[in-house]
Amino acid sequence: MSNQIYIEPTIGEIVANDFRAASMFMDAGIDFCCGGKKSLTEACKEKGVNESHLIQQLETLAQTPVSGTMNFKEWELGFLSDFIMNTHHKFVLKNLPELVFYTQKIAKVHGDHHPELIEVASLFAKINEELLQHLKNEEEVLFPAIKEAEKNASPEVKATIISEITRMQGEHEFAGGAMDKINVLTNNYFIPEDACNTYKVSLKLLEQFEDDLHIHVHLENNILYPKSLKLAK
Repeated sequence: MSNQIYIEPTIGEIVANDFRAASMFMDAGIDFCCGGKKSLTEACKEKGVNESHLIQQLETLAQTPVSGTMNFKEWELGFLSDFIMNTHHKFVLKNLPELVFYTQKIAKVHGDHHPELIEVASLFAKINEELLQHLKNEEEVLFPAIKEAEKNASPEVKATIISEITRMQGEHEFAGGAMDKINVLTNNYFIPEDACNTYKVSLKLLEQFEDDLHIHVHLENNILYPKSLKLAK
């Protein structure tokens, strides 16, 4: 079977068209959110992934009937904004204070033998600061502007959408890049033999946080933001 259908679309577009592909990219270690603008070939080369094998998996997936998968691409923008806020924003706001506390604690207790944890704590403190303001701006400025644009796309609303999205894409790059670095520092959240229970919990929570962030940023970068920018033209 020809693999042409997977050469042209970006990683983000592939996942936007069939969200089930997200799990395949996660398993392959391919970033489909902040790195979603790359082609499949580019992403596979960067990660040393067998492109032909991944294409076969994607083609098999495309032939499998969709069952219960949410088609985010077809949702109205206001509804998608509310979903992101009620699902991913709530997850982030619940987990940020816990992870700031845990990462600082394990850095203090285990930092002598695992100095990478000191950098992890520092990085996550920056993620915490960045995301708190980011979510606030989305909920108070961008999302209301998107909902307003669906009813009446005034020049002021269009300008707000464009300026906010331009800035927020950069903020996504920072958060995604920081979590990528934490992943590398912890050797993909590997639990060492001398890890205490808090250490184990911290790494598990960090892994869950990264997984959620990938989906969260994908929904915004690859679906919500592009469709909103079309309204703002």
